[in-house]
Order: sequence, then C-alpha cells, then structure tokens
Amino acid sequence: MSTQDYHNKEHPFAQYVRILGKGKKGSRSLSFDEAYTAFTAILRGEIEDVQLGAFLMLLRVKEESADEIAGFVQACKDHIDAPNDIQVDIDWSSYAGKRKQLPWFIASLLILADNGYRIFIHAAKGHTQGRLYTEDAFTTLGLPIASNWQMVNQQLAKDNLSLMSVEHFCPELDNLLNMRNLLGLRSPVHTLSRLINPLEANHSFQSIFHPAYGDTHQQAAAKVGQRNMIVFKGDGGEIERKSNASCIVKGILDGELFEEKWPRLQEGKDPGLETLDMQLFTDVWRGETHDRYGETAIISTLAVVLKLLENIGNQEQAMEKAQTLWLQRNKNRLV
Repeated sequence: MSTQDYHNKEHPFAQYVRILGKGKKGSRSLSFDEAYTAFTAILRGEIEDVQLGAFLMLLRVKEESADEIAGFVQACKDHIDAPNDIQVDIDWSSYAGKRKQLPWFIASLLILADNGYRIFIHAAKGHTQGRLYTEDAFTTLGLPIASNWQMVNQQLAKDNLSLMSVEHFCPELDNLLNMRNLLGLRSPVHTLSRLINPLEANHSFQSIFHPAYGDTHQQAAAKVGQRNMIVFKGDGGEIERKSNASCIVKGILDGELFEEKWPRLQEGKDPGLETLDMQLFTDVWRGETHDRYGETAIISTLAVVLKLLENIGNQEQAMEKAQTLWLQRNKNRLV
C-alpha cells in the first residue's frame, strides 16, 4: 500500500513511531513484543522510508533499552534462514572496522581455530569511510570467506574458521547498516547486529564503541537466551583489547551475569599506524618483526576469550595460557 493510501487511515507502523516520539512525558521504550513486531515489519519491507528514518533516529536519541534490542535481535533470528545443523563453538561479530591499528584480533582467531575451536564470524564493511574491515583483511590474508551457508559449513570443516558478510545472510539488515551515511549517525542496527548469533554458537563475543552500552548488550543477550557471552569496549569498536587501557568486561557464564575489570598493560597513548598495511600483521605472525602494541593486543584479547571459553579461574592463568599459545603458533600458517 502506498503512502497516498494512508492519507485518511493510520499506517499500522505509526503506533511504534508514536510510542517513541510522543514527548518527554508521553514517550516510552518499546516492550520486547512491540520491538519484535516493529522490526519484523521493517525486515519484511512493510513500512515507509520516512517511518524507518523517524523510528531509528528516535531510538538513537532515546538510547535503546535491553528489551528493545532483544526484540530486534529475535526478529532478525526468526527472519534469517540459517541452518540448524552447523556446529560452531564461537560466534564473533565484526561490524566496526579498524582505523588506527591493524585488526590484531584476527591472530587471536587463528590461534583459537588452530586449537580446535570452530569460529563463525559475521561481519559488514563499507558503512564508514577510512576503516579497514575484517572481510578485506581476510581477503588480503587468504582466509576463508563464504557467500552462503554451504560454504560456511565446508570452511568450518576444513579450517575451523569462516566469515560471512551480513549482506549474504540478511540483506535487509545490510541495507539498514548502510543507512549510516544517509542519516549521518549510527543507529540501533549497529548494536543489534552484533547480538544475532545466527548459528546459535555456545559462546558469543561482542564489542561496543561506548562503555554505557555494555549493560544493554549483556541484558539483551540474556533475554534472547545466550548463556555464554562477553562484551567490552574494544579498539575501534572491534573485539580487541586495547593494550594501553583498562577494560571492563561484562558477560554471561552458564546463564549467570558477571562483570570484571582487566588492567592496563602498557602505559602511554597508542600512537596509531600511519598506514594499515596487513604485511606488518603477516610479518609479526611469522616472527619476522615485532610490534609490542600488536602482540600485547593479540595475547590479551585471546586471554579474555579463553577465560570464558575454558572457564579459567583467574586472569593471570588466562594470560599465561594465551602467551603460551601465541608462542606455539604455526608461524608458517600465513605466507
């Protein structure tokens, strides 16, 4: 039905815009069910562009609640036609891209994959200029990228690792992510996409740009039934410890919510790299050169992940194991 048809009749989606935009006293957050129904309509293309813009920006100004994000995530899960027979240990979201540092976390993923963990990475690229996205880094490194679920299954069987862009498993969500340049702001879509976990992995890992979103991620993950997850503010918004900053990790372990602080590992500000050249990444992996910031980021990111994956008792033990695995890595894996 066209916009013209609703001149004398209210559009069904109008109620959700009204709930969010009725003013300081009249507006409120959506319930889980309202958020689910609203986002299902968005994914099905049942709303008008003007409604979509208003809806997303009203949420942005208000800041989305855990119930809203959980409802949006569940709508995406039900919309995506993901198979239920692909077994994965780790769901890893990568939607931010790197701006000042290389994606050192990829080395952590390689170590985990080489040690038997099956990892699915869902990602997006290109929605913010001047960033190096994980899919592009995977292409440069010759790592497995899939365009359908059959390829994901094959790559996991061969390499324990597969990356697929959201444009291939939920193009509607990809279109929403790419509205960032049209609206000039990130929208709640950039939050909810990280929580999808389409293959229902046992462990889910996420990162945020702003620490205040940590609680929302943690609570929303619990509401959609995620029993093991962590979220923290990573470098550039990716799942990567910043060597020169302390880190608040919020998570869920066997259904129980927790929070812990990981200490700063290096003093001083990160100077950043003049160019994001993946050759440096390869040289560090192969041991042909050293980058103190990068290697610390790899080991400390791996430690945070291992502590949840293997329920390691304390941070020191997790760091020791991560250090050992880094030293034992297959240096000939990248050419």
